[in-house]
Amino acid sequence: MYLSGRQAEILDLAKTEGRVLVEELAQRFSVTPQTIRKDLNDLCDARVLNRIHGGAIFPSGKENVKYDARRQIAATEKQAIGRAAAALIPDNASLFINIGTTTEAVGEALLDHKELMVITNNINVANRLRVFPSIEVVIAGGVVRGSDGGIVGEAAVDFIKQFKVDFAVIGASAIDHDGALLDFDYREVKVAQAIIANARHVILVSDSTKFERTAPVRIGHISQVQTFITDHCIIENVRKICAEQDVRLIETDA
Repeated sequence: MYLSGRQAEILDLAKTEGRVLVEELAQRFSVTPQTIRKDLNDLCDARVLNRIHGGAIFPSGKENVKYDARRQIAATEKQAIGRAAAALIPDNASLFINIGTTTEAVGEALLDHKELMVITNNINVANRLRVFPSIEVVIAGGVVRGSDGGIVGEAAVDFIKQFKVDFAVIGASAIDHDGALLDFDYREVKVAQAIIANARHVILVSDSTKFERTAPVRIGHISQVQTFITDHCIIENVRKICAEQDVRLIETDA
């Protein structure tokens, strides 16, 4: 595909930031939204970007978007998802919080809870919660991933297996239309699988852009969780699976 200078720059922005929006691009390039929509349609037709409502995302089939960019993608939606998840967790509960920018939003929303025990393999979550005396933080050992502060590997898996907790908060880098939960790092996936196996109630938190992405490593299936919280479930087959498998679906935009 031949890319115009503007389209090439849009693609570079999407690679760097993970997501581009029509209105922001129109302002950046001083063109109409219609012109940007045509650029995005061309890039999506060429399968180098995936279309989402109001813009497009870089699909990241083999490698995840950088951490700082992931934090910016659907940031408002993640905050709402975080609050909805925190509302399900009572005081005096034990829980796992896994790696991810959406799970970090849940951690932020838990700050007013009392007498929690939080076991996490996410350094960012541990560092945020550690200063609150009403929250006991237990952090996994293992290899620290420099890109995002995630703790991964067999040592982390063995650590997680020592616990049986009330709740687990997990994320996914992508959700396939058949309900498969996907990620990029097989070491992270092993930890996520141990978390799912050792929690009584698993809460999956994921914004709707994850339906537009792909990743190569399978965590599990949405039928393995008890609650799925998203801003909007845009895939009808996933909605159907949730209904058939008795997975509670909470949509924060509803």
